[in-house]
Amino acid sequence: QVQLVESGGGLVQAGGSLRLSCAASRRTFSYAMGWFRQAPGKEREFVAAISWWSGYSTYYADSVKGRFTISRDNAKNTVYLQMNSLKPEDTAVYYCAAHHSGNYYLRGSYDYWGQGTQVTVSS
Repeated sequence: QVQLVESGGGLVQAGGSLRLSCAASRRTFSYAMGWFRQAPGKEREFVAAISWWSGYSTYYADSVKGRFTISRDNAKNTVYLQMNSLKPEDTAVYYCAAHHSGNYYLRGSYDYWGQGTQVTVSS
């Protein structure tokens, strides 16, 4: 069992930046990790993922590519999502998740989820 706790959300103006953190209750060095988000009235969607093996391959949704960066610090059991050039359409609850198997882009590939952190981008 892995417990995940997100932090770092908040209110920011368009063009601003935030860094989200996801702290795990135990070692997650053997898990790929992902970030998803869910806006009101919409489905939860993939944002970014990072592999667990050395070299840490990263994967991004087209909507955030070039603006968001996912990273991890296995010594701290923490995954980060650096979000730059934020837009109002990035407003959502952001969730981190531990990958089990399968396509990184799919919700069903993840076993454990955090409770989420709210990100609101004002125009």
